[in-house]
Amino acid sequence: MELSNLQPAVGSNKKKRRIGRGPGSGKGGTSTRGHKGAKSRSGYSQKVGFEGGQMPLQRRVPKFGFKNINRVEYKAVNVSTLEELATAKNLDKVTVADLMAAGLVRKNQLVKILANGAITKKLEVEANAFSKKAEEVIAAAGGTTAKV
Repeated sequence: MELSNLQPAVGSNKKKRRIGRGPGSGKGGTSTRGHKGAKSRSGYSQKVGFEGGQMPLQRRVPKFGFKNINRVEYKAVNVSTLEELATAKNLDKVTVADLMAAGLVRKNQLVKILANGAITKKLEVEANAFSKKAEEVIAAAGGTTAKV
């Protein structure tokens, strides 16, 4: 087998049916659209969610809740993750840039440090937000926290 003699498997490529090309084709006349009605007309398009006149699902189901436009979304990073990163890269100060370089955070994400896990190393930590418990855990290990 070579590139010059490659071809598709037998039966995998079918010829397109040419509809509406006269009575001799067997697919003329109504061109497989049936008789009359909206679906037989050119330019017909059904609205999204249309259920044939029945009340559509998005109108039957009640609305609830709301989206808070002032919500601030943080990417959570645990203290144990900071410890692992600091030991792996031999860091004394962990910043948002270090977390980005490690692939834990994306470019425009805000970072919040949470207190899950233990920390033994003295670290300077810079992030956008800290939980109270995380600040206590970092301070207990002799480290400091700074909000960016």
